[in-house]
Order: sequence, then structure tokens, then C-alpha cells
Amino acid sequence: MIRDLPGRAQRTYGRGEVKAKLSAGKTRLDEFYQEGAAKIRIPESFDGSMEAVLINTSGGLTGGDRLQWAMTAEPGTALTVTTQACEKIYKSDSGPATIDSELRVGEGARLDWLPQETILFDDASLNRRLDVDLAETAEFLAIEAVLLGRKAMGEAVQRGQFRDRWRVRRQGTLLHAEDVRMTGDIENLVSQTAVLGGDVAFATLLYCGPRTEILMPKVREALGVSAGGASEWNGKLVARVVAPDGYQLRKSLIPALRVLRDGENLPKVWHL
Repeated sequence: MIRDLPGRAQRTYGRGEVKAKLSAGKTRLDEFYQEGAAKIRIPESFDGSMEAVLINTSGGLTGGDRLQWAMTAEPGTALTVTTQACEKIYKSDSGPATIDSELRVGEGARLDWLPQETILFDDASLNRRLDVDLAETAEFLAIEAVLLGRKAMGEAVQRGQFRDRWRVRRQGTLLHAEDVRMTGDIENLVSQTAVLGGDVAFATLLYCGPRTEILMPKVREALGVSAGGASEWNGKLVARVVAPDGYQLRKSLIPALRVLRDGENLPKVWHL
């Protein structure tokens, strides 16, 4: 006889790792590891760079689920990391879901961290962490975009928790740090002018490298009249963008990302 087993529901766990190396003047795969719900695909490349597409096969995360990613661009390489789809964070009744990402970029290398949007649903709970270690001559581009529900689907986020922690270091010295914390009555929080002014889509863009002063006016021009802005100092460029929905957010982000990628298009999965 089959009996109901007490205890916690099964949780999602996944870990994926990629290390890129320079071989014959091109970026090629050096090390590869995937476990659990974390899968990685490496599309064929026809230039000297490499792209890694991260996949969560569970289809979304809820309380107690955990994903871990570790990406390394060895000296001289060019690695772009993206996701197959938006990451969905569902209602939680057992604590937060967690996503931990560790990135390392070697001398003369470049890593573009370009995940698609994270979608938070009502009563979702997410703790996210991004740790980056840059060599002296490394370049790094990152975006993290968040949607509070899908406006086109009539969804709204009234309550929940979202915590996002970034730490970017160059040769061990802290270059950029930020912490976002949204808890409890999120609907009221984002309605405040000093927060999102009623918008439900927002993103942070970060570029670390030698060309911040040159790129800043181009990024500002690309953002246009959108509700956002960009600043550069101390070898980094930071842009903040808010929008009423995900479609309008992408309309602002894609031109700015193309500027920061020297005119190169975004990964194909962004347009599917």
C-alpha cells in the first residue's frame, strides 16, 4: 500500500559551470559542468567569441529552490552569458528561492552577463547574489532586469520579497556594490515617486572597463527620454532604467546594450 509521506515538498536545485579558454586566437570551451535543473548550451560561433545559454529546466523557482552559476573567462577570451528565457519566480510558502552567480574575468578578457528578465509573481520571494572578480585589464558588462508581474497578462504584485546583492571587485578591490531590498507591501512601495513612481519594470546596467567616459554620452543618447539615467566614475558606468511594462523596458534597454557591445546585436534568444 502506498502511503502519503510527510515532510517538505521536493525542491529544485541546479548548478552549472563554464570556463572559456583562448585557443588559436578564438574563445573555446575549456571546462563544462551541469547538475540538476541547471543546463547550459553553447551555440555554434563563427567568430572569435563564445556564447553560453543558461537554462532552468524546472520552468521557474519558488520557495526553497536554488540555482548556482559559475562562469570564467580566461585571459584574452570573449564570453557572453545569457538565459534561454525569462526566469519566473512564483508564489512562495517556504522561504525564498535563491540564485547565486559567480563570475571571473581574466586579463584582457571580456564577459557580458546578459540574462533575460526576472519575473516576480505575487507573494514571490527571491534572494539573488552576483559576485564578480575582474583582472586589471578585464572588461565586464552586466544587466539585471525585473518585472513585477506581466502587465499584458493582467498580473500585479501586491506583496512579496526581493533582495538583490552585487559585489564587483577588480584585483580584490571593491569596485561596485549595491543592495536592493523590497519586502512586504511592494505595491505601495513601488508607487512612491522616489522608488518606481508606479512603474513595474526596472533594470540596472553596469559596464566596467577603460571606455566609460567615451560610452556614457552614447548610452544617454540611446536611452533617450526614457525614465532612466547613466553616470560614470571610477572606471565604471551605471545606468538605471524604469518603464511601465516589459515591452517598454526592452525598447530602452536594447539600444543601450548595443552601444555597450560596440554595435553587436544581442544573443538570438533575446529576440525569439
